[in-house]
Amino acid sequence: MSHSVSYGPTMPTSQAISALRPLPADAVRLSADGLLGGWQIRNADATLPHCISRLHTQGNLDNLRRVTGDFAGGFAGMWFADTDVYKTLEAALWELARSGGFSAFVADTAQLLEKAQDFDGYLDSYYQVDHRDRQWAELPSSHEMYSAGHLIQAAVAAARSASDTPAVQQILTVARRFADLLVRRFGPGGVDALDGHPEVETALVELYRVTGHRPYLDLAARFVGLRGHGLLGPDSRFRQRHYYQDHQPVRDATEVTGHVVRQVYLAAGAVDVAVETGDSALLNAAERLWESAIAAKTYLTGGQGSRHRDEAFGAPYELPPDRAYAETCAAIGGFHWAWRLLLATGRSRYADEMERLLYNGIAASTALDGTAFFYSNPLQLRTGHDGDDEDAPGRRLSWYSCACCPPNLARLMASLHTYTATGDPGGLQVHLYAPGTVTAGGHTIDVATAYPWEGTVTISVTETTEAPWTLTLRVPAWCADAQLTVNGEPVDTAVRHQGYLGLTRTWSPGDRVELALAMPPRLLAAHHRVDAVRGSVALTRGPLVYCLEQADLPGELDGIVLEDLELDACGPIGVITGAHPIAPVMLLTPVRAQSSADDELYLPLDAATPAATPPAGMPAIPYFLWANRAAGAMRVWIPLAPQER
Repeated sequence: MSHSVSYGPTMPTSQAISALRPLPADAVRLSADGLLGGWQIRNADATLPHCISRLHTQGNLDNLRRVTGDFAGGFAGMWFADTDVYKTLEAALWELARSGGFSAFVADTAQLLEKAQDFDGYLDSYYQVDHRDRQWAELPSSHEMYSAGHLIQAAVAAARSASDTPAVQQILTVARRFADLLVRRFGPGGVDALDGHPEVETALVELYRVTGHRPYLDLAARFVGLRGHGLLGPDSRFRQRHYYQDHQPVRDATEVTGHVVRQVYLAAGAVDVAVETGDSALLNAAERLWESAIAAKTYLTGGQGSRHRDEAFGAPYELPPDRAYAETCAAIGGFHWAWRLLLATGRSRYADEMERLLYNGIAASTALDGTAFFYSNPLQLRTGHDGDDEDAPGRRLSWYSCACCPPNLARLMASLHTYTATGDPGGLQVHLYAPGTVTAGGHTIDVATAYPWEGTVTISVTETTEAPWTLTLRVPAWCADAQLTVNGEPVDTAVRHQGYLGLTRTWSPGDRVELALAMPPRLLAAHHRVDAVRGSVALTRGPLVYCLEQADLPGELDGIVLEDLELDACGPIGVITGAHPIAPVMLLTPVRAQSSADDELYLPLDAATPAATPPAGMPAIPYFLWANRAAGAMRVWIPLAPQER
């Protein structure tokens, strides 16, 4: 195995079904002055150190030290608390490859894991000390293989870090010993069993991609194939089979269901298995599941999960904004799923969904300082709901009893640059727009843009070969008007295909391409079956969803609560730049406030028509920036005012 080239979290083999190929991780550098590059810097400077600190203070590392005999206290946290260590370790390894930081944490953690691991490869601090008699006996709920999966993904990051340090070798050795144990116990001819929480599937495929060891891929395929055959509940101890996606085989499934994170992780693993085994039927099933989610079970922000109970998908069109669960980990899992489908098919709709998730459902989870987080991400917060309830907090919290989201965010952000572009001998494909540099195949381009605040993307060719190659640029689905120029001249020879513009030519250093994406404000209405927002509209501009927040209520509406506001569709929506304390671009929204002389909860129709204040202009800020000031109400969906009073 070579460590000469660094790659990102996903790297299909040359034999895989793959329309697009990821670039080496060091082929893309995001500029710190861009939104995505700035998020990476914030992650390295604040989020990742915060996660490492919490592993110490919350007892996650001490749980492992209990196994080695170096800590005498009790077990702390959730029974799967080891996964927070592994996700943070993965984040540190991606950051080590990107910037050279966190080598001490990586080295210390590698030594601890090696010391804590059983002789046969087993590693799970919850079961190794107090619960040996229950090891492998509670797979629907134990998270043992889920935990192994996150360890393996940390090892994949280690292997792809282009480093031959002892710590990298230790982590890979520890993970492979655990993976080999899984193969011996649960591989062909072994126990027919599944973990209740999918994740190990995609990890095993990636370990196969790193090592070339076929049994890892075979075990992942076996786990995908076993799901849907009743190995997980229902019984008196466990939940119903739909919760685990164990109600029907993956290849036969037509609708996403159950616990959202489990569903999207399973689907991502199914794509990995499908492309590496050439299983087009399984790949089609993963696409079919994605369609079912997007068509009727996904919030405008890309968030998924409308039920707090079971952290689950609801019925089609069951999308209440104030009760949205929309877990951060689900958004991250959805991003990974979409990325794999993008690589497999080359279809821009998957990159569109990655963008929607990244700028809305994922970005909203993290405070501006990078050290506080949402677990669930509602699209409305009612007046007075400003408490610290972990299930539905009114503000971001610094940590959670189930702290899966912060380290998950850290690992995504540390590897974010690897998702922005792809490349092959024929050229470069740019999927996510951010200022920075992309180098591959003898070509180097510099990207300059204020995206997503502005729609102009300028690409300068700085290095190139003498042979023709194709520069491919995504035209987002939200954009109705895209203009392309090369060296200032309009281009009508670009090939449009699957949501992309491809420009093939013999390039010269200094060539300049400009893609102008029209970015007017838009009012969107939901499907009429989404009863919870019937008669309401949402504000968007470019890839960003906007919201109203109590903190921005204009002075003439002083004393009004956000729930009394309605949008005056007759008034214009303005775009204002640079005037808001936290938003570079805000939308000036015409609103009215309803008022009623009667406080009765229910009134006869002829007595229930409220009076309204004159229209006023209220700033709407990007949804991802809400809750960064004083606690207060927020809403994405705004009731539409009657056009006549």
